[in-house]
Amino acid sequence: MNNPNEDVELSVAEGVLLGHALVARVAAELGIRAFFIKGPASVLQGLRKPKTSGDVDVFVSPQDLEMIVGALQTRGWRKRPIGPDSSVFPRHSVTLSHSDWPCCLDIHYRYPGMETPNAECFELMWMRTDSVKLAGQVTRVPSIALGVLILSLHALRTPQLISCQEELEFLARVTKERVLAAEILDLAAGTGSLAAIRPFLEALVPQFAASKWPEPSAEWRNRLIAKEPGSGLLITFIRSPWSGKPRALWRGAFPGTAVLLSRDLYADMSRRGRIRQHAARWKRFLKSVPNIVRDLGRLDS
Repeated sequence: MNNPNEDVELSVAEGVLLGHALVARVAAELGIRAFFIKGPASVLQGLRKPKTSGDVDVFVSPQDLEMIVGALQTRGWRKRPIGPDSSVFPRHSVTLSHSDWPCCLDIHYRYPGMETPNAECFELMWMRTDSVKLAGQVTRVPSIALGVLILSLHALRTPQLISCQEELEFLARVTKERVLAAEILDLAAGTGSLAAIRPFLEALVPQFAASKWPEPSAEWRNRLIAKEPGSGLLITFIRSPWSGKPRALWRGAFPGTAVLLSRDLYADMSRRGRIRQHAARWKRFLKSVPNIVRDLGRLDS
């Protein structure tokens, strides 16, 4: 007979569903407005083909970020360290890990591609949310149109990937079948994401004047260029003033503990473990150099 007191290990799918329920309950206890993006709710809404998500993505107002992160930390969740520089790629979420859970929690307070001020952007999106039940807990999720916008922006960050191309094609079909183009266009204008969403939406709204599509921001252009391991660090080096280039170069070549732990919170930080991680980083970088050179050729000054 099995021991009923033995620890039961969650699968990733179970962890993600229970993670949604946990965060929804914590947010409700604190009186915080929170809605879940991507993940299993998108599958329920018919915006994604069935797939298992690897983490829980939740959106909160910037003013509530510290409160909900703090509450989750009291329940054993730990912040994943981040690198010291955020000038080229501003932070948009806080990632939490737990040794007993098979998934992470990504607490978003802004979204890449959306240029409207964070608090204002959240308010606009919150007005376009619906309710669904996940793991026995009522949760808030984006409306269908907002869900398409968020998923499209996510896929457009790496449009070279086959999986992202397929997702954009799937979302385009959903948009046509549900006649959502006009609503998505309105949401894109409100959230300041017209420039980023243009490759997806332009063909769906041919009546929209070409002159009304704004130019993408430097952050968005940088994200599209930084496709390979190490390319983001090189962009940071290039964008840094001359006085800051030595520091940027040093940080890229010999990253600190926070950068190493950002990939794996439980990585081996012994001397030997650090050497292995540095070697792996350099191996990935050198393998990617030809593609990095090609991509950086598109970097404007």
